[in-house]
Amino acid sequence: MEEVDANPGLIFHKLDAWLDGFFKLLPNIGVAIVVAIIFWLLGLGIGALVRRTLDRRGRGNLGDVGGSLIRWTLVVVGFMLAITVVAPSITPGDLFAGLGVSSVAIGFAFKDILQNMLAGILILLRQPFEVGDQIVSGGHEGTVEKIETRATMIKTYDGRRVVIPNSDIYTDSVVVNTAFDIRRSQYDIGIGCNDDWDKARTLMEDACASVTGVVSDPAPETIPIELGDFANIVRLRWWTKSDRASQIHTFGDVLVAVYKALDAEGIDMPYPTQVHLFHDQTEETDGDRTRQREGWPAGRGDVPKPRAQKQGETA
Repeated sequence: MEEVDANPGLIFHKLDAWLDGFFKLLPNIGVAIVVAIIFWLLGLGIGALVRRTLDRRGRGNLGDVGGSLIRWTLVVVGFMLAITVVAPSITPGDLFAGLGVSSVAIGFAFKDILQNMLAGILILLRQPFEVGDQIVSGGHEGTVEKIETRATMIKTYDGRRVVIPNSDIYTDSVVVNTAFDIRRSQYDIGIGCNDDWDKARTLMEDACASVTGVVSDPAPETIPIELGDFANIVRLRWWTKSDRASQIHTFGDVLVAVYKALDAEGIDMPYPTQVHLFHDQTEETDGDRTRQREGWPAGRGDVPKPRAQKQGETA
């Protein structure tokens, strides 16, 4: 069995070589740290400048996202330059090549996160809606609180917060209720079949126009839309401010005002009604179409005989 020859001198020699190399790299390490600090401070300064500039233009959310992206981009570039200073054998091209391969792997691993981030940036750039707008997306409706790189936060009208991924918002339809200053509401009202159309329509329009919150231009209007089986249907349309509070409160006031106006003038607002006729077949005219009050009209040819006649023939 051979003995292992442990030479402590070789170990100390190796450690001494490492220390010599470390001290030789100290100037490079110092320069690398300075480069990294410079790029870090540069990223902070430019990021803050971008945020302030966009915030003054009313694009605060875009400023936050843009400032962060610029800051971290400069930090990564500074870190890569610092590596090339410490290890001159590594060129920036090698680092960028390695970063490209790594980015592909990172892209597959964090596909959903990167997809939401890209969608968030596009939303902030194109600005289909802003913070404070009232939107409907994916069955959720509320006021936009914040637009982040990953998700958009909305506050529902009943005081809850919904976090919607930006990719869902960007690829799906979104209704922006407050995109314009005013929005239209409508309601279908049934009037009696024998009531005067023109009188009822005038009453509806005047009552609606008198409600606080209804816009005068465009003015309220009515459109006959159906000759129903128990009522004639008139559609009343009016405009209000686009926010939810104004729209829903004015909606209720309009219904009350129109009901009172029609009721005061005797305009009928009928409920659905049906008439069922039950024939018990005990009358002496039963089966005689020339005399019975219900059923088919009198015809020619063979007709059913009255019950009394049938009973006499049977007896």
